[in-house]
Amino acid sequence: MYNIKMLQNAAGRLMRLNDARLLQRSQCGVGHCFSGRNRIALNTQFTISFCTRAENKWERPKGYDTGLKTFNSLTKRKEQLVLAKEGTATWYSCGPTVYDHAHLGHACSYVRFDIIQRILSRVFGINVIHVMVITDIDDKIIKRSLQENISPTVLAQMYEEEFKNDMLALKVHPPSVYMRVTENIPQIIAFVQGIIRNGHAYATNRGNVYFDVRSIGNRYGKLRDSAGAVGEAEDSDKKDPRDFTLWKGSKPREPHWESPWGRGRPGWHIECSTIASSVFGSQLDIHSGGIDLAFPHHENEIAQCEAYHRCGQWGNYFLHSGHLHLKGSVEKMSKSLKNYITIKDFLQSYSANEFRMFCLLTKYRSAIDYSDANMDEARSTLASISAFSHDSESYMKGQLMCQAVEESLLWERLAATQASVQTALADDFDTPRAINAIMSLVRHGNRQLQAVTKGDSSSRSPAVFGAILSYIRGFLDVLGVGLLDRQVEQIADASGTLENVVEQLARFRTEVRTFALSPDDPTPGEGPPRRPRPHPDREPLLKACDALRRDLAPLGVHIKDRGTSSTWEIIRQKVEPEKDGTGA
Repeated sequence: MYNIKMLQNAAGRLMRLNDARLLQRSQCGVGHCFSGRNRIALNTQFTISFCTRAENKWERPKGYDTGLKTFNSLTKRKEQLVLAKEGTATWYSCGPTVYDHAHLGHACSYVRFDIIQRILSRVFGINVIHVMVITDIDDKIIKRSLQENISPTVLAQMYEEEFKNDMLALKVHPPSVYMRVTENIPQIIAFVQGIIRNGHAYATNRGNVYFDVRSIGNRYGKLRDSAGAVGEAEDSDKKDPRDFTLWKGSKPREPHWESPWGRGRPGWHIECSTIASSVFGSQLDIHSGGIDLAFPHHENEIAQCEAYHRCGQWGNYFLHSGHLHLKGSVEKMSKSLKNYITIKDFLQSYSANEFRMFCLLTKYRSAIDYSDANMDEARSTLASISAFSHDSESYMKGQLMCQAVEESLLWERLAATQASVQTALADDFDTPRAINAIMSLVRHGNRQLQAVTKGDSSSRSPAVFGAILSYIRGFLDVLGVGLLDRQVEQIADASGTLENVVEQLARFRTEVRTFALSPDDPTPGEGPPRRPRPHPDREPLLKACDALRRDLAPLGVHIKDRGTSSTWEIIRQKVEPEKDGTGA
């Protein structure tokens, strides 16, 4: 036993020396840090450590330098944006946990990052491959489904669809692909197994699996100093309070999946690591989310991915948006605090263009106050641009007569504005500075559009106003603000299609019920005839039909069974926000 222990210690030292040598030769940015030739194969039970550094030092990626700078939460400063592949940015973002209405806090983060992605693609010609996860199984979803007495699946589907419609109303471009947690359970289980195999997680006799934070030493805490940090307090079978859940053992009345550790479901953090890795592998250019997700969620994602891929730097850039606060409140807008405004309610008073301008007037990293005064500022800014646009068109048509225009000055101001906007956007996507440059151009243009009561023979200069107007409209269109938009386009009414689908579904269900309800044939010689009963082996079909009826009801489809026949109707309904005593 003593000799085995010595061998394990010696092997561990040898592995660390080998890792250090390999690290000097590679930044571990792409692929695995260990090659088959250099990996030391030892059939002993010790933890296989992945690439280690003496400190959590960010390394500039190798690849294509975009010429842009962005604030990187990993370094707490602006860094040159270097992409692994020229002209392409891989981008992963944490989507919503769909158990309730999306609110303006969500909208602010998603609109801000939509603006950045638009800038990357339409200003700097970078193709953004964006993947977003929808968390459709979670403690909050399960709790809410029990309260509403509907299945977690139906609840998640309802709010996922509402979220997507809200994003459409706010003109947020959808990601390249949405991915749901429940559709990636086998991949998540395999990912957890990989982390265990690499020596960075452990299973307990309660069916839980935890990430072993101590196994990665001082590498934990890249986004925030984790000294004294405590993980999920309700768990008591962890080795270290900082350890976090990869797999949760099943509890009564909870959805579950089979796994090597027994029935259970994924932890929150592991879903993002798995899904991002399933698409982008062992290297990611950009990861985004609200600042509240930096620790512990994104921190744990980093730990999981670097432990699984055995690399020193999985995500190269972490971008975080600031919180949205109600004016006068120090607390962020959130569901848990019941201090939120739903996106649907907001759009009853303001337009998507006005909210987008509201976001453009502050840096994406800054906290932002939501108030009528700030929304009025956004509305006023748009009104000023619209008024200038109207006057410029009138001048170009000859309907607005002005004194002689200083044309050369306006061409100079246009060129200076274009340069200033480009510089501002290349410097951490500084939209307030860019909008300020646009408004300065508008003011210079307005000075030249001073109407006179009588026209004179002076030459006109419509071309320069056409150029200015074209540039401003094009710039705002890039950012998702349409000057010509009068209202958000409504989704086409597809009620006819819906009714046809429900009719076919109800007809199929009736056929299944009729078959399931057909009576069991009496056995000869059993005595007097008894009341016909359904086949016992067909009872699961009846239960499935009943479950379908219950699950469709919250979606507005009501089926009524009358013997072996059924009728149905669609009841149009809105999902109303919860009422509380705060007036929020």
